[in-house]
Amino acid sequence: MKLTLTWLFARSPFHPDLLTHFAKEADRLGFDAVETPEHVAFPVGFQSKYPYTPDGSFPSGDEFPIPDPLLPLAYVAASTTRLKFGTYVIILPQHHPLYLAKQMATLVVLSRGRTFIGIGSGWLKEEFDSLGIDFHRRGARTDEAIQAMRVLWRDNPSTFRGRHFNFGPLRSFPKPVQKGGIPILVGGISAPAIRRAARYGDGFLAVPGGPGLAELIGQLRQECERIGRDFNQIELSGQCRATYDGVRRLQDLGIQRAHTLIPFTTDTDEITRSLERVANDVLVKL
Repeated sequence: MKLTLTWLFARSPFHPDLLTHFAKEADRLGFDAVETPEHVAFPVGFQSKYPYTPDGSFPSGDEFPIPDPLLPLAYVAASTTRLKFGTYVIILPQHHPLYLAKQMATLVVLSRGRTFIGIGSGWLKEEFDSLGIDFHRRGARTDEAIQAMRVLWRDNPSTFRGRHFNFGPLRSFPKPVQKGGIPILVGGISAPAIRRAARYGDGFLAVPGGPGLAELIGQLRQECERIGRDFNQIELSGQCRATYDGVRRLQDLGIQRAHTLIPFTTDTDEITRSLERVANDVLVKL
């Protein structure tokens, strides 16, 4: 089981010293990865419903800092030796694959191969409207962007022909150092997300809400059987509290990666104590 820590800054300032301290301690204690979320902006008064809470409310509000997802990871990569870096999740249809593939390849070189990307198709329509991107075509844009990034990471020169993205032949460097490119974890609980994970994902990231994890995994297995994909090639992820029982429940379902949150504080000693508590209560027992 791989234990991944999600960075959120709802109750603490976004500060470089806190990032570095957190990453160094997570690296020292044996956590597998840290990961970052993404929202470029929250339009004031948005009406979109968050799909992962019963009442559709966004649990953290709209006034806490969500920094760019990749710059903090690059910033702390040089301070660690084994910790991996990922996103939970980047809103893929809001990015052109030429730009994002280059950014991710750069991060993977700087981190010496310790990078994965968790992607989602997004839920906040007003954010898409602010960016001038058609919210209702986000699924098709997501599917094409995954395919286009894989082409850019693999081929030289690279060419992609699609409805939403069309480029090449062209050369784009650096290339990822991992064999097979950067692992892509597909997030979501909808039927399109299940299909996307089965067709294009190195992993499936089941975010909270909706049907239970066992049901989601069963749907993914059925879709893999339908299209002839080896289900065992897909790494399964789930979210839980930072407790041994929570992680074991995921492990009992066959999940290989647990995503959990340890809150930031302005007290670096408290950050260390929180990480050590989880390491002693959870990591050493897995």
